Amino acid sequence: MTPPQSSAQPAGRPTPALDVRLLGPLELWADGTPVPLPGGKPRALLAAMLISRNRVVPADSLADAIWDGDVPASFLATMQVHVSALRRALRPLSDPGLLTVITQSPGYRVVVDEALVDLGRFGRWARAGNDLLAAHRYAEAADRLRAALAEWTGPALADLRGFRFADDFAAAVEEERLVALQARIEADLASGLASAVIGELVTLTGQYPLREPFWIQLITALYRSDRQADALDAARRIRELLGDELGIDPSPALRELERKVLRQEIPASAAPAPAPSMQRTVAETAVVLSRARVRLPSGETMPVPGRGLRLGRMEDNDLVVAGEKVSRYHAVIAETVNGFTVTDLRSTNGTHVNDERVLDSHLLRDGDRIRIGGTELVFGVDPLA
Repeated sequence: MTPPQSSAQPAGRPTPALDVRLLGPLELWADGTPVPLPGGKPRALLAAMLISRNRVVPADSLADAIWDGDVPASFLATMQVHVSALRRALRPLSDPGLLTVITQSPGYRVVVDEALVDLGRFGRWARAGNDLLAAHRYAEAADRLRAALAEWTGPALADLRGFRFADDFAAAVEEERLVALQARIEADLASGLASAVIGELVTLTGQYPLREPFWIQLITALYRSDRQADALDAARRIRELLGDELGIDPSPALRELERKVLRQEIPASAAPAPAPSMQRTVAETAVVLSRARVRLPSGETMPVPGRGLRLGRMEDNDLVVAGEKVSRYHAVIAETVNGFTVTDLRSTNGTHVNDERVLDSHLLRDGDRIRIGGTELVFGVDPLA
């Protein structure tokens, strides 16, 4: 007797090729054709579930994401309507089992192969590139890291800006893109391609003027291209920029590099600094509740939501911090591949960790003191159960 055909794979119908894109506008492509998706909250709901794909996301966490913390009392019934709309739109993909929305207590789970998601591929290529970089296989490392960066088509979830979970996710995963870009340039420098990356680094230092690693790479590339005067000029410019903008001195690494340029002590090529670990992507925990918390001056503690904790003077922040030296949107604490970080949101008076000013992002450790204006918070991480 011939067994019946599985409903997951109808007879005579080939499985469509699927590409799920989060690193740019939210898009689903099947066989090279865009899959029509509903807009508004159903679209935001799909994005929130895809960020934590293949994991159960509690319904209240999803509600907090798509209603930006202003969750209606009847959110469960409304969310079921949104989920039904999504399932109808995704039926061409769920029938062959490519992408399915499953109801699973205490919420929902999107099931999709990591290889079909641009963010999953980005993480895989980036991890491979960093492993090769650590093994001093520089040309291969650069190739893998280029493949990782090629997954990006624009700012993450660009069409969902305005949803705080999407904005926080985009900021966190943009940091991972920059880390991968720095690693790729390190691999090129170690491969002897100093002259080839100068133009790119000039652009990057213009786009991210306070990000010291790009300046360190530019100074190194200029020096190795027999442009010592230009290298010293770049060191002078970042020193002045840090002093004028932040009132701080360059980092010890940047000061040491300038000293070596002056003394002509930089070798023609050198092994790059170890790249950050890429064992998991920020996407895995961007929506589900995290184990992190901050202790307020009152002694109360506040959990850090999986989508991140925004701090600032405006009332739509997760934690409103009063004070003349506090910016409207001052900083955000979120989980990234390397752990929990605090990112300064270009505040006027800066964010400080253990009395040191944060330039872009700072990796937090249990017990770190975070100062915003005149308010000090203490970061903590609960031990795993």
